[in-house]
Amino acid sequence: MDGLSRVSSRAGSGVRAADAPGITDTMTTSLTLDAPDEDPRWLAVLAREPRTDFVYAVRTTRIYCRPSCPSRRPRPEHVAFFTTGALAERDGYRACLRCRPDSPPAGDRVPRVEAACRIVDEGETVTVAELARAVGTSPDALRRDFRRVLGVSPKQYADARRVERLRTELRAGRDVTGALYAVGYGSSSRLYEQSDARLGMTPASYGAGGAGARIGFTTSASPLGRLVVATTGRGVCWIALGDDDTALESGLRAEYPRATIARDDTTLAAVVREVLGRIDGTLPALELAVDVRGTAFQLRVWQELRRIPRGETRSYGEIAGAVGAPGGARAVGQACGSNPVAIVVPCHRVLTADGGLGGYAWGVDVKSALLEREGATVNAPRRVRRRVATS
Repeated sequence: MDGLSRVSSRAGSGVRAADAPGITDTMTTSLTLDAPDEDPRWLAVLAREPRTDFVYAVRTTRIYCRPSCPSRRPRPEHVAFFTTGALAERDGYRACLRCRPDSPPAGDRVPRVEAACRIVDEGETVTVAELARAVGTSPDALRRDFRRVLGVSPKQYADARRVERLRTELRAGRDVTGALYAVGYGSSSRLYEQSDARLGMTPASYGAGGAGARIGFTTSASPLGRLVVATTGRGVCWIALGDDDTALESGLRAEYPRATIARDDTTLAAVVREVLGRIDGTLPALELAVDVRGTAFQLRVWQELRRIPRGETRSYGEIAGAVGAPGGARAVGQACGSNPVAIVVPCHRVLTADGGLGGYAWGVDVKSALLEREGATVNAPRRVRRRVATS
């Protein structure tokens, strides 16, 4: 009998535990007691102690629970103990929906997600079940952990990282077929299905530095310095502020070195007027479409940023909570820093928890000026709103 079997005998009786009434256990070294109500684990269940070294299962309902579960207590002769929820599930029991014994303690959630992310980042293709087993939890619990910490599922995270690796391979000059299999795609159709949303163009075009893509751009004076705006046929793909038109154009061309990039002042005049209006703090006259690429989490953050009304702000933590990633304030800050169409996607409206400006791609002075022009006030819970002063 292996170590996952129930106990082989009752204490001193020679009777098989599987044939005897009373509490049973999954470890061959732990015997059932003739008096079940004397088992310290059963006493812990009755007292609803917050223990994590075992779970108990009810044979009549086929459900297993934490010792602290608030549900009605079963009869002791219907109970079996398991050292882990995984062993209970292997024996055919389902996790209780009230106490969620398949969800490890919340304090372990972030380290567990970080460990899973490291496995994914190594580049090997793994299933959610394999990933969960590697970090010591169940697939459903791991999915919940990912959504609470990162705001995306394990699969969405893996897909996003795969596209990032694809981008790296293509920009390094590798051919599409070689890059496809190198990053774990099983077919070209799967690759093109995902890349259109994440790369902003086909893999072949992106891999060639944007070859085949047509991007129009224009530059203009603005109250905050020189401005460059670039668009594809889908929408705005690049906005930047700086001191010099040449440097701004060079930054655009560095991102898409082989795209067909041409100045188009006339066509983009309306778009530039709209961006300038937003810099001035006026209400948008047009809903500008954007054509951006990013990870699943970045796209969720950028979408949430566009929901912040003019004249209001949110904290990084509030945005993290809104996208389903409480505790992910730092990740939200990184997503804001990666925003290629700032102003249209207003990352300047996100502040630190104490109302501070935090960081900004073009400096906190520009961020402060944008907020001042919008008449922004701090919108933190239980905090008196105050005006954000300019530097």
